Amino acid sequence: MDAPEVAASRWLAPETFRGVRAVVTGGGTGLGLEISRGLCALGADVTILSRNPDNHAALLEEAGARDWQAEARALDVREPDAVHALAREIVAEKGGIDVLVNNAAGNFVCPAERMSANAWRAVLGIVLDGSFYCSRSFGRHMIQAGGGRILNVVATYAWTGMAGVAHSASAKAGVLALTRTLAAEWAPHGIRVNAIAPGPFESEGARGNLWPDEATRGAVAAGIPLGRFGSADEVAAQCLWTLSPASAWMTGACLVLDGGASLARPFWEPGTRVRREREQA
Repeated sequence: MDAPEVAASRWLAPETFRGVRAVVTGGGTGLGLEISRGLCALGADVTILSRNPDNHAALLEEAGARDWQAEARALDVREPDAVHALAREIVAEKGGIDVLVNNAAGNFVCPAERMSANAWRAVLGIVLDGSFYCSRSFGRHMIQAGGGRILNVVATYAWTGMAGVAHSASAKAGVLALTRTLAAEWAPHGIRVNAIAPGPFESEGARGNLWPDEATRGAVAAGIPLGRFGSADEVAAQCLWTLSPASAWMTGACLVLDGGASLARPFWEPGTRVRREREQA
């Protein structure tokens, strides 16, 4: 019996990433796992990075069963020396790196007035510092090689703001600025740098940290014009497209994928007639 299709990969040609060497931070769980699976299914040689080796098992087991090229390394992206050393090691073993996905993140809801310095620093460290350290270390090798692709995972509240996530919103806003800056700076080296901003989508991490009960989940869903949460494979599919040759002329962009959740709320209920005072007189 054939293995089930990798949903995120079904929109691109089967050999889209054949010969591509990719690194995905936080690549063993949630969105990172779906991106890693999609890259593998389309022919890439994928290395996933995360602090907890337990998070590597799902991809490595599937890779073994499907004969994918995949491996995993333990790394805390907040440690610049460790990032630098591992980047050199991976590049030496693979002969280069073509794709970097900065997906590692941390988030939880906490009112700003109650947020500890450690909580603030932990999220900023993983999201903003980690994205810079990885981009700098792997980007150096891409510059030497004459090209590469970097994708940063941000969030729409990086520019809209959202109560309860001051740490994450600030970090993601920094990553968005980093995306545009590196896109401008590294374009002459043939390096494309883009971002994707997912809205609410189904994942264990989001369910536990952002909408942990049905009431909260319902309130979040009610604010999505398309009427539903997204799925990790839907978001991953757009990540794959952004990294593929189909988007070869795109850099410095941020693709919003949120079912319309970040759009302005209407003054009236769509589908109803707006009655003015003159009409009512």
